[in-house]
Amino acid sequence: MIDLYGYGGALAAGTVGTIKIMMMSLALGLISGMAGAGAKLSGIKILSWLTDTWTIVIRGVPELILVLFVYFGGSAIITQGAALLGFELYIEINPMVAAVFTLGLVYGAYATDVFRVSILAVAKGELEAARAIGMGRTKVFFRILFPQIWRYALPGLGNLFMILQKDTALVSVIGMNELMRNASQAVANTRKPFTFYITAALIYLGITTITTLVLYVLEQRANRGVGTVS
Repeated sequence: MIDLYGYGGALAAGTVGTIKIMMMSLALGLISGMAGAGAKLSGIKILSWLTDTWTIVIRGVPELILVLFVYFGGSAIITQGAALLGFELYIEINPMVAAVFTLGLVYGAYATDVFRVSILAVAKGELEAARAIGMGRTKVFFRILFPQIWRYALPGLGNLFMILQKDTALVSVIGMNELMRNASQAVANTRKPFTFYITAALIYLGITTITTLVLYVLEQRANRGVGTVS
């Protein structure tokens, strides 16, 4: 049994904070990724250009810099914008908001192409057949398009979520109450780096293992009757 010198509660609270960041970033990433895919396939040049710019920036700039830019630069930009409108005030971005916004947009940028390819993989003939028998756009989306997009996209989205889980450690630099920050504070107070970093690593590994099992179940359900996507 590992002796945590009274910091077990802090690590548990940090784990909860990490899971919150993961799930909220995932939700934002799925929404923004789907919107990005729609923009790329819309045929509207300005939307396609904006989406391409977003994905290029995310791919070219390290996530750590993006987190720092959103947290510190975001406050300055909003404050300057308010000053231009005649309001003299200082608006500080909450660390949780900065963390979720940054990681969500990073996830969404990579998910955009996963969704785009998955949409293109759906046979046009199936959509045409659904419309031919009188299905409206909403019914075609939920009954024909979405289940197949989900099946094609799930493996790629799962891999991106694994990366997102590890990236949550980066937000410790902005004072976010998550696992890595709490482990670092415990190390600073006890000078027991091996104890707390190995504990944090085991917790991350546990979260990843649970996620892997959940993804396996979801893929099995998504591929019922059609076999596993290779």
